[in-house]
Amino acid sequence: MAKKVFVAATGQNCGKTTISISLMHQARMKYKRVGFIKPFGPKVLLYNDFMVDMDALLMAKTFDMEDDIAIMSPVALHRNFTKDYLAGKLDDLSLKDCILEAVQEMEEKYDFLVIEGAGHGGVGAVVGLSNAKVAKLIGAPVMIVTESGIGKVIDAVHLNLALYEREGADVRGIIVNKLIPNKKDITRKYLKQAFEPINVKVIDGFNYSPILANPTLSHISKLFDLPLQGDLGEKSRIIHNIQLGAASSQRVIDGLLDSTLMIVTSSRDELIVTLSSLYHIPAYQEKIAGLVIAGHGPVSEISQQILHDSNIPYIRVEETTAEAFTALSDDVAKITYEDQEKLNWIMANGENDLDFDAIDALL
Repeated sequence: MAKKVFVAATGQNCGKTTISISLMHQARMKYKRVGFIKPFGPKVLLYNDFMVDMDALLMAKTFDMEDDIAIMSPVALHRNFTKDYLAGKLDDLSLKDCILEAVQEMEEKYDFLVIEGAGHGGVGAVVGLSNAKVAKLIGAPVMIVTESGIGKVIDAVHLNLALYEREGADVRGIIVNKLIPNKKDITRKYLKQAFEPINVKVIDGFNYSPILANPTLSHISKLFDLPLQGDLGEKSRIIHNIQLGAASSQRVIDGLLDSTLMIVTSSRDELIVTLSSLYHIPAYQEKIAGLVIAGHGPVSEISQQILHDSNIPYIRVEETTAEAFTALSDDVAKITYEDQEKLNWIMANGENDLDFDAIDALL
């Protein structure tokens, strides 16, 4: 039987997938066969005729487990899944059976199994499959990932613990992620005072990093559901700043920050031409990650030619610059298998930031 861990969270965007990637990477250094499963997933896509959760596909692609993709995502919550379930079209017991059979198959195949939940402890309850219930169903010890902080972390963890305890799931510890380095010691001190008396171990996760928090050009392309044009070799480039090209061309250029995605109106020919021309210069290429060219009006023929010849990455959207900026500002970048720079960073830094042996000892 495989040793296993259920990676839970206090909510979305805590860094649960980042922790799972690091656990996979480090477990492979210690165990011969390491597997991954996402019992149910609300963010699905079609891959090789299978509806699979995007995190399951990420792990399959990253760790060369594509042969297992069908069982790595046993219950994929497609768009109308909840409505079908509530209408009585799906059998609760069959969903549980799908998960149990998949986990049992993976346990027989692997020595160590990372099981990733979805959101907070109650996610999935609408179809009878809350994270807490699934963790109990498959008998997996739980580690809850939370963002950094003191009061809000204690509140959020206790809220989740109540559900895990009600379902009889076994929570062994919390992983405090996105730590602020100069607050790490004091955060750890108070969280240990709060949780270790109730036998919940506190373990450091990753320090906060803009590399993980910020989107890639590929992600922006998917956000707008439009193709990235220009140098596609830059699709994994991480965007550290988003700026509006509203001022004069000279002021825009003078104000460029590191790895900037510039949002520019399609009628700003002089700015499009200037940015495209500067992209050939290495010092400016470090600052200009790419363009989002917004607006209904066409880009002039000569500007389009210069844009094309420069090979600068760009996405052409019909939204206004304000709408594009709002969409980008409200977005939270999720890691995909195409984000190689982020994946490499997680694996390299995880060996220092995340104490795998401490987690392994709790299982």
